[in-house]
Amino acid sequence: MKKRLFSAALLTLLSLSGAGFLGTSLAAAAESVEVVDVEGQPLGANARRLVAALEYLGAPLPEDLVKKLTAASADRDAKRIQELLDPEVLCVVSLNPEVRTKVARGPAQAVLQQGGFTPFLIKVINQSTVTRQLQISSPQAGAVYSGAALNSLKRQAQTELNRNENKKSASDRFLEVELFQASPMTVRLSGLECEYVLALVYCHESGKREATLAFDVGAGTQDIGFRGEVPILFTVNKAVPVKLSIRDFDGTPTAARLVFRDQQKRVYPLQAKRLAPDFFFQPQIYRQDGETVLLPAGELDMEFSRGPEYQRLTKKVMVSASEPQTVEVKLQRWLNARDFGFYSGDHHIHAAGCAHYDNPTKGVTPLDMFKQVKGEGLNVGCVLTWGPCFDMQRQFFSSTADRVSEPLTILKYDLEISGFGSAALGHVCLLNLQNQTYPGTLGTTKGWPSWTVPVLKWCKEQGGVTGYPHSALRVNPPQAAVRMIKDLDRDQSETLSAQEAGQGLLPKPFASIDEDGNGQLTTQELTQSLEQAADELPNLAVPEMNGGGAMEICVSTAEGVCDFISAMDTERIPEWNTWYHILNCGYPLKVSGETDFPCMSSRRVGQGRVYVQLGDVDEVDFQEWCRGIQHGRSYVSDGYAHALEFNVSGQSPGFEEVHLKGAGQVEVTAKVAFAAETPRAVAYGLLDPPEGKRAVGDTRILHAPRNSDYVTGGERLVEIVQNGTVVAQKAVPADGKVHELSFTIPVKQSSWIALRQFPQLHTNPVNVIVDQRPIRASRESALWCAETIKLLWKNRHRIIAERERPAAEQAYQRAIQSYLQRAQEATQFD
Repeated sequence: MKKRLFSAALLTLLSLSGAGFLGTSLAAAAESVEVVDVEGQPLGANARRLVAALEYLGAPLPEDLVKKLTAASADRDAKRIQELLDPEVLCVVSLNPEVRTKVARGPAQAVLQQGGFTPFLIKVINQSTVTRQLQISSPQAGAVYSGAALNSLKRQAQTELNRNENKKSASDRFLEVELFQASPMTVRLSGLECEYVLALVYCHESGKREATLAFDVGAGTQDIGFRGEVPILFTVNKAVPVKLSIRDFDGTPTAARLVFRDQQKRVYPLQAKRLAPDFFFQPQIYRQDGETVLLPAGELDMEFSRGPEYQRLTKKVMVSASEPQTVEVKLQRWLNARDFGFYSGDHHIHAAGCAHYDNPTKGVTPLDMFKQVKGEGLNVGCVLTWGPCFDMQRQFFSSTADRVSEPLTILKYDLEISGFGSAALGHVCLLNLQNQTYPGTLGTTKGWPSWTVPVLKWCKEQGGVTGYPHSALRVNPPQAAVRMIKDLDRDQSETLSAQEAGQGLLPKPFASIDEDGNGQLTTQELTQSLEQAADELPNLAVPEMNGGGAMEICVSTAEGVCDFISAMDTERIPEWNTWYHILNCGYPLKVSGETDFPCMSSRRVGQGRVYVQLGDVDEVDFQEWCRGIQHGRSYVSDGYAHALEFNVSGQSPGFEEVHLKGAGQVEVTAKVAFAAETPRAVAYGLLDPPEGKRAVGDTRILHAPRNSDYVTGGERLVEIVQNGTVVAQKAVPADGKVHELSFTIPVKQSSWIALRQFPQLHTNPVNVIVDQRPIRASRESALWCAETIKLLWKNRHRIIAERERPAAEQAYQRAIQSYLQRAQEATQFD
């Protein structure tokens, strides 16, 4: 095994002479450590595992000492083994027959290296012979932050980051301690009267630092009078900052995403000790060219990239404990969407709330968020101020891009109405605002409308762009079946006849639901049908309308004040299903990509993104980019899948419609590309969720144990969608290359046509107008939209402020009548 040293201090600590670890003076001091009468064979085995563990940790013992320990172990000389090891004992932990723990200071020098773990020997004198797990703690250890939302960390399966959070704003949390209990060491004590264990101590500050170390083997086992802990004055040698030279694929200076790991897969800088600009809930950090990072001395693995359009590369980095150094980071792309005129963005990220801490600061700053956006290769990041830390974060708003912006990386602060106002009727994203203060609110969260349409109108009036975030409207089949019986069962038979069912919207044709053919639908039959429908796209299963996403989207779209529906962060089927139904009614709703960082996903901004067609430009104009979203000149993606060109009879999404005098056909051409390496996760469709297909694409929760695996190669199925139905498809290799596709699609009636690859990619549609008739593609889609509005009003109308309720009811009724009218027109046109 290649030897790697943690620090120069540790080399000194472990330098040996014939007299012992640190020479005669400390050897004499070691006499104060009790030499225990213990059998030599098991203690020798313990010593051999100790030697192997230190080798594994990159802090190997000197060969001379190893030889002496090997000889003493072979001779089963317990006294000699202890004489060799005791000079390096930091603490002596004694367990009396009643399993009470007492700790004393050992003779070892307490020298640490800033930014890294240093191993120390702990001698355990076990008079109780218990075989429990020894534990170490310190009041100077623990997170340096507090206030992150537990639910956000639960969804991403990293609640350990919220343990022992710094609620009291303690200023002395500079330490982190743990016992090395992985192989070849053991999790539990052996029960031997004497054995040695390894403690690992980390410090992120430098200088003289006193810390208290405590040990126990379970609750109630510490001795009285603080004898279970010991204060130690550590000398912490200052780490040498590592400078980073970061070059983009074309050699220009840029920013990058970086992950540093040691041989034990620990991540550096230590996440529990991170404050902005490094986020504790991410394993990676972001740095710009010329910036520095504090790292432990020794050999580390560095993984680096700059978002999904870049290759994920690794290299070994040898960090010096004393000499300044520069690490070169040379990024490589596998694709550049800008070559095709597309500029990426994430229209929904947050600088406060959810996984962000609110102590020591109320969220983070524009500069901190800019590093995230640039480090993920995004051209635009929309930071939306919302309920948490509203008063603090609203100070960063400007009617134009934030001053930290660069020509090809724009940061703009806007609003998400969430945590206040109309949130119960749906969260909304308001982009390109010129004024963030709603009339009468005085810059607070008080006094905002309690339903979304007035807010959307206000945004539109100032030239803004509007949409709903995290848009999956989820179906609960058992509840939906019960609701249908309750609403439609006129004869109180607890079943539905064909006549009764005809008054509502069934998820499937009556005959296919009626499995026993008795002319009556039971709750069980309806539930089974709804379960099947929930895994299909599109489907007619009516969602529960009791969530917090795109609740009022069918109302606001009919009112003409909603520009887009968001995708790529929640479950893909219910996201796209809502969009398809609205498109089928002829409304020009567009789709945009988001992450809702760090609420839906805390791993990185741009996990869901939108690519907007701007042409060949050297500087991104934020207003033009927003107009591109508004007009649908874009595609949404996770960044590993791309539709670099998509044309229907020569027309691209968001520009002109295609007109046919009568039924005919159109030519569809496309250029697509898929990364040769994609994360193996439910979010990318490469890991099956236990909930079934309805959960594919979701980033909100993991659905499966976290892993860092990638899938290489394979094929992706590209589909052409007409009015929600797949009309053509072709398998394309995921090889990082651009592939040209062409299809001939028959068109009998006015239709929308788009390209997708489920669940990673979807273009906005191109409308094909036949005989000058509007798109009325599906009667059932219009009825589905009307049913969602009716159910939402039933569930939530009392939440709307009484003074606003009459206007809201009128808007709801207008929308319902509009969809019912379009349902009738769809029948006529068909």
